Amino acid sequence: MDEQEKLRILITDDSRLLRKKLREELEHHDCEVIESINGKEAITAVLEQEPDGVILDIVMPVVGGIEALQFIREVAPSVPVVMLSSMNTPQKLMTCLKMGAIDFITKPYTKEQIFNTVERFRKLKAKRIEKAQAQEYNDF
Repeated sequence: MDEQEKLRILITDDSRLLRKKLREELEHHDCEVIESINGKEAITAVLEQEPDGVILDIVMPVVGGIEALQFIREVAPSVPVVMLSSMNTPQKLMTCLKMGAIDFITKPYTKEQIFNTVERFRKLKAKRIEKAQAQEYNDF
């Protein structure tokens, strides 16, 4: 897969160890990885680097994951976001899904969960490209 086809995934977590582990897992699945350490950096990265998907921790300093999710939904509604947290409460899960997250992964995550997330991001990217191409054709 060439660089043009690689998925660009933003991972946001204040744990350097978790980001390193997640980066290795995503790179194993031919993804280009962008990192940020809090919600404020995540918002900036979404605006500037236009990732194909975001994996977003909930509890972080500066700006938390839920606040970042809300802002990302407003400025980049087509970018899929998967929440990642050790705080697995039904309320948090429902809040995130209602706000537009496509999934919620509980730490510690499994390799299979990350693979499934990557595949979901790939399918959503393919649908966005197909929709854009159809729109271009219709505009022509």
